[in-house]
Amino acid sequence: MIGSSFPQVLVAAQGGDEQSFEMLWRDLHPPLLRYLQVLAPGAAEDLAADTWIRVIRALSRFVGDERGFRAWVFTVARHRALDWHRWKNRQRIESVPVEVADGWAAPDDPVAEALDGWWTRAALALIGELPHAQAEVVALRVLDGLDVAEVAQITGNNANAVRVLSHRGLRRLARRLQAAPLADGHPASLPGGSGGQAADP
Repeated sequence: MIGSSFPQVLVAAQGGDEQSFEMLWRDLHPPLLRYLQVLAPGAAEDLAADTWIRVIRALSRFVGDERGFRAWVFTVARHRALDWHRWKNRQRIESVPVEVADGWAAPDDPVAEALDGWWTRAALALIGELPHAQAEVVALRVLDGLDVAEVAQITGNNANAVRVLSHRGLRRLARRLQAAPLADGHPASLPGGSGGQAADP
């Protein structure tokens, strides 16, 4: 997060300062893309771009602090993902998987960069196996660091439902890792199974 300088950065970005908007984008784009990769893996990059276009158009009207801004951007992204799913269902097309973008940051250590990309792909692949509601909540809570109230606001659930979904999702992930560890950056298939989503306990 940007921190104490966020109000000044926001005001400057709302006034058209490109460097200030770039600060907002650099801070929020990586977690936004991870979130969309869970919600719509076949269209995450396009939806992220569309999200930022809509944010730019409405930026001058935003009023709030940094956490409010992050929640607003994720809400816009969620609406775009829902629209995409509705469109996909109407078109009856198959989504085409794309590689998870890694190396968003530019660490000095190339080994650390490679490991970060590996773990990002592995984490997204695991979370993608969860039922949709659990996957969305876990992505927002764990990958993107939002609190329960923010996730509730974005998803339209109450706080208790968010806690339950998060707990069930994380418990399922823990069982998944115990049953079959990660291999080559992707979850290994469950013994005797075909890998897909299991019914929620």
